[in-house]
Amino acid sequence: MQDTNRRIFLGALAAGVGGLASARSLAAPADGHAAGYDVAPSSNYVPLIPRKSGEPLKFTAALDKGPIKATSGGWARDTTARQLPIATDIAGAHLFINPGGAREMHWHNSAEWALVLGGHCQVTVIDPAGEVEVVNLAPGDLWYFPRGHGHAIQTLGTEPCHAVLAFDDGLYGEHGTFGISDWMSRFDTAELAQAYGVDEAWLANIPKGETYIMQGPVIPRDGAQARAVHELGSAHSHRFRLLAQKPRTRTAGGTIHVATAREFPIATTLTTMLLRLKPGAMHEPHWHPHASEWHYVIKGRTKVTLFGADKLMAVAEIGPGESAYIPRGCGHSVKNVGDGECEVVGVLNAPDYQESNLSDWIAKAPRHLLANNFGMPEERVPRFGGQRPTVVAAK
Repeated sequence: MQDTNRRIFLGALAAGVGGLASARSLAAPADGHAAGYDVAPSSNYVPLIPRKSGEPLKFTAALDKGPIKATSGGWARDTTARQLPIATDIAGAHLFINPGGAREMHWHNSAEWALVLGGHCQVTVIDPAGEVEVVNLAPGDLWYFPRGHGHAIQTLGTEPCHAVLAFDDGLYGEHGTFGISDWMSRFDTAELAQAYGVDEAWLANIPKGETYIMQGPVIPRDGAQARAVHELGSAHSHRFRLLAQKPRTRTAGGTIHVATAREFPIATTLTTMLLRLKPGAMHEPHWHPHASEWHYVIKGRTKVTLFGADKLMAVAEIGPGESAYIPRGCGHSVKNVGDGECEVVGVLNAPDYQESNLSDWIAKAPRHLLANNFGMPEERVPRFGGQRPTVVAAK
């Protein structure tokens, strides 16, 4: 600081607020200096900030090529942060249950979400208050089980049931799953008989291990067991008919279905997004300011472009059975690069759906600001459309 400015500054402190204001006015010539602080342009600036080097982010995983856990009635695969370290908030899984198969009663330390992709099933849920719900699900339906809610899934009819699942814990896996057969088969038989008033001999017949997905007789879709349902009201139900609703977005390029906690009240930690894109269409560059996204390609082929943390870019093409994870706040887009319609289902780890679009910025920001940002005269800046497209059709 120059000696003159230092004396002015110290004098202003001694004089109080009024003196400081007076001193600032004395030391504020129109030459880019104020109160001793140099705000003139730097003489050694760089024209552009260099792009960071390094390997692109790994943000995709081949869910359906991962390790399989299979028992007599079906199988499951999952992708967690162990296989995909970037996926810290959400894990994904694929569940397949044979006709006559049932995923045994169990619960998790994380909430579970699913979309039924094929077949029909009956879901039984018992909440911590002892309230039971038994509902039947078809393709396009969702289920959601809050953490700690005991639940089971049983196939109805002669077609297998399969669903894509997500959990609000990136480290979900067998470490946080508790099954009824595994627990009861290890418990002291006499104490179980005391607790439930049943014969010890019956308890001795429980399989000595986890049955997981057990094969049983086929349950007809129109039979008495399939009709034995107990549905809760919409405010408490664990089922939501996603595809029975109108899409939130519909354009010439495709649709987006969304189910938040507003539409599906029990789903307080995961919001559903089902994206359908026509060939060449794209879900425009955007980001979710409050949530990470995990998504799974049901059909078609997509190109996902990620503008990630530390300003690193990554691009990946993924197809059926593969998944992508987008960390909170990271810019991304999804484009259909196949010949037919593509279908992508995903979740955000939040109760609502928020999407910030790059199109809003470039269409609504002052043109002189865009001119400055892009380093060109204002007359060269194109006039971007003011309508938020979200899903953009192919040219």
